[in-house]
This record gives sequence, structure tokens and C-alpha cells, in this order.
Amino acid sequence: MARIPSSSASDDELEEDEEEEEEHLNLVPQNETKRSLPNSALEIGRLPARIGGRGFFSRKCCLLFLLLLAFLSLLILVLLLFFYRGGSIGGANFPLDRMRESELRALYLLRDQQLGLLKLWNRTRSAALDVAAPPSSAPNSTSVRTNLAKAAAFDEFRSALFEQIKLNKKIQNALLSSHSVGNYSSSGTSDDNVFFGMSGPGVDVCRKVDRPASRRTIEWEPKKDRYLLAICSSGQMSNHLICLEKHMFFAALLDRALVLPSPRFDYQYDQVLDIDHINECVGRKVVIKFDEFSETLKNKMKIDRFICYMASPPCYLDDEHIKRLKDLGLSLGKIEAAWPEDAKLKMQKKRFVGDIMPKFSSNDEVIAIGDVFYADVEEEWMKQPGGPLAHKCKTLIQSSRLIYLTAQRFVQTFLGSNFIALHFRRHGFLKFCNLKPESCFFPIPQAAECILRIVEKTDVPVIYLSTDAVESETNLLQSLVVFNGKPVPLVKRPDHDSAEKWDALLYRNKLRGDNQVEAMLDKTICAMSTVFIGASGSTFTEDILRLRRGWGSASQCDEYLCQGEQPNYIAEND
Repeated sequence: MARIPSSSASDDELEEDEEEEEEHLNLVPQNETKRSLPNSALEIGRLPARIGGRGFFSRKCCLLFLLLLAFLSLLILVLLLFFYRGGSIGGANFPLDRMRESELRALYLLRDQQLGLLKLWNRTRSAALDVAAPPSSAPNSTSVRTNLAKAAAFDEFRSALFEQIKLNKKIQNALLSSHSVGNYSSSGTSDDNVFFGMSGPGVDVCRKVDRPASRRTIEWEPKKDRYLLAICSSGQMSNHLICLEKHMFFAALLDRALVLPSPRFDYQYDQVLDIDHINECVGRKVVIKFDEFSETLKNKMKIDRFICYMASPPCYLDDEHIKRLKDLGLSLGKIEAAWPEDAKLKMQKKRFVGDIMPKFSSNDEVIAIGDVFYADVEEEWMKQPGGPLAHKCKTLIQSSRLIYLTAQRFVQTFLGSNFIALHFRRHGFLKFCNLKPESCFFPIPQAAECILRIVEKTDVPVIYLSTDAVESETNLLQSLVVFNGKPVPLVKRPDHDSAEKWDALLYRNKLRGDNQVEAMLDKTICAMSTVFIGASGSTFTEDILRLRRGWGSASQCDEYLCQGEQPNYIAEND
């Protein structure tokens, strides 16, 4: 704010000039003698006359002046005491006015600080691009780790800077709570856009995560008539998709085509996944359906070698699953564990390519390795955006075309381009989370506070709610998710209504109502969101995060619900 010119400087100059003139008149030069005054009777005789003529009037004036001065002093003292005790006369409160004036001056200073912080923030944006820039030479593992450490430290600095910007804003809002000046308001809604959702060079706190310039990949080039039969048996669909992705990695390492499980043994993957998309992205046929596999082998349906990655139970198969495999017409070879000693371990060992190749390489036509959902193999490689396999697409495993288009239509109908997606897992999660060292089941009021912190960063108008929670829980959550005095709507997918056309593709193809299709639709919508809040410990959440990494929709603000916190109340285990 421009400084208002003051007249105090010119007043000081006038006072100095007068003082200098008075001092000049009072000074006696050294070469000048003081003039003696005549001891005259005439002068002495005039003095009584002056006093006698004006003495009484002067004494009366002095008395009145002293009385008036005493009265004014008493009045000022009484007024000061009255004002400082919170009183006012005629609506005036001078100490309070001075306090408010000081508050406004503090606001102007905070605004100056705010502008400085925002300038610094915008400078970090260009620096962030430099940190994320690809190296001039081919990266090695050391340089990659160094760059990742630099990027992490820089993100931590940006996060700390943003917290200071938020603190500045909170102080301003606190000072403004008793004022109404210009565009300010006590709610702070008009000024929140300084931080969130600014047009132009604003504060991109929840910017997209940049995809790495390069990936560590392996080519998938299956040998003729060499197959790996995918077997996934643990958990629900999300577990099976993670298992399937690991099977693809093993198939690429072993130069084999991957055979999808039969719908009679497992889920019908071609209803939820785009199988043709996988083959097109790799540039050759690397995944085949079980029907095609059985047609190719005809009467020779046999698993030549059953090499189990999991030692206990072998291949993670029970008698029921083995029977179902045989019912498909498959004859099974001997089931053996790659690492029998692992049967005694509570936690799976980390495995690497060098461990896998000697154990699973084989010239047999068809092999199986059993369920690998729990396999801890090349985790950093597997979790790269786009996965560990060389291909020309963003990601290999994604929803079918019908589900993808339906998700786009739902977003266009109900959500728009700027929304948070929340996976709010509740059913069966209370006991599961409380058995863990750090519980992941949060009371609804605490969950609402965590959600609002993300809403504050993103300034979104709506939240997509993917949940298995009952209505009593979602109603309470909705009542607590209120930002700037307004509820933030929690939107769930409605039941089919013929008047609505967003789900017409699924309905016409008789896929509406299929549990696995509905689950994949939920994942796809969540993967399209501006920011995603997941459920820690949920493979449903992990599959959404995989999609977001692959599609490039992952945000700096993506996190687990109440990440880094513990529930403020935890029940005892039974």
C-alpha cells in the first residue's frame, strides 16, 4: 500500500528554525559587553502602577484557568477509565478504534507477506520443472535414486511453503473476523481463490504427478506354443487383478503367452478388462482367453509343470481349487514348490529376476506357478507408472471400452472436470484394521475432518463416494462435510433409471447389475478424479492408484484417508 505523505517533516523544520532564531538572540558574542541597565527611579515607580491596575483581574483569570484545567484533567481521567473498561459513549470507543486500526495495519503487512510468499511459490514451479527434467545422459540406478531424493526434498520444501501460505491466510481471516473491509468477509470465501483454483499462475498445490521420462521395462516376446496358465485364487477381484499383473510380468520374463483363467474357475475377465487393448499395446498376441487355449490344445489339455511360487499352501491352492482345475479337462503334473524352505516363513522374501529365472525357466509347453498375489517380486519395477512391460500405451490393464465410456458419461452428467473421489471402505474393515499395528478404521467425524483438509486444498464442488457403508454412516458423513458454510455433496452412483442415459451402454449389453462390472466402473470413475482419497490396506484402492499412475491422473494430493494419523478412538479386539 502506498505511503500517504505527511506534513510532520515540514512542521519539524519550522520548529527547528524558531529554536535556532531564539538561541541566536540569547547568545552574547565574546567581543561584545553586556549593556548595563540604568538604575532609574522612573522605572521603579511604574511597577506599582502596573500591578495596581491589573492585579485583581489577573488573579481571577488564573484561578478560573486552574479550575478549568483540573476539571478537564478529571474528565479525561474518567473517560480513559471508562473506555479502557470497555465502555463507550455514543458508539465511540477510541482504544478499540486504535486496536482495529492496528489490526488493519497488520492485515496490510500480511497481504504484503502473502504476495511475497506467492512470488516465491511461483518461482518454485519453474524450479520443479528443472528437477523433473530428464537427464541429458542415460540414467543409471544411482542417478535415478539421487534425482528421486532431490524431488522428494523439493516437494517437502514446497509443502512447507504452502503451509506457511495457509497460516498467513488463517491469520488474515482471524483479523478480518471483526471487520468488513472492501471485498473481505469473515468467511474468507472471496479470498480463498488466492490459494485454491486460481486462474493463471496460481498455487498448483494438487498438480498432476509428472510421469518419469523413462521406464525400466522388459520386452514381452512369447515363444511359439509356450504358455503360462494364470491361476488366482485369493480374495476378490482387486486381488485377482494384482495377481494377473504379476503373472504378466512372469510370462514376459519366461517368454510365454499368458492364458487367462476360465470363467468356470475364476472371474470372466473379458467383461471387465480390455483384452484386445493389451495385445495391441504390446504389438503382438501375448494374452489369450481360456477358450482359445483349449481349442488350440484340443485333447492335450495338460499343465506339464506346476512350479509353485508360494510354498504354503503349495501354489496357494486348496483341494476345492484343484478339483475345479481338473473339471476343466486339465491334467495336472506334479505340484512342487520353487522354495520349499519358505513354508516356515511368516513373511514372503523379496525376490528379484535373478532369483526367478533359474527356478521357473522350462522348455515345457504349459506351466503354472499358482497364485502370486502375495509374491514380493521387483516391487519398485512393478509399481512404475505403466508397469514393468514395454508397450506403447499408458497402461496395459484397464477397464473394458464399455465401462470406460460409461464412466466418462457419468462424470459428464454428475461430476464435471473438478472432483474428489473417495473410496470409503467400511464393511468388514473395522475388525480387519484393528488387528493391524496401526488401525485404518476412522470414526466418521475424524474422517470428515481429514476429507475437509483435502477439500480446502482443491476447492472442489463435489465428491464422488465409492463406498460399501450403510446409509446411516454416509448420512452422518454428509452432514459433517461442510466447507465455508456450505455442504460439499457426496455423490454415489444411482440405480438404473431409463430416463437417464449415462449407463445405457451397460444396460443394452446386459452388464448393468454385474458386481464385478460395477466395481470396475467405480474404479474407473475414481481414476478420472482430480484428487483421490483411498482406504489404507485396501487392494481396491491400490488398483485405483495403479490406474492413476498409468493414466497420468495421479495428483500430488492423492493420499489415504487420514494418512499419517491414528483413529482417535480404537475399540478392543474380541
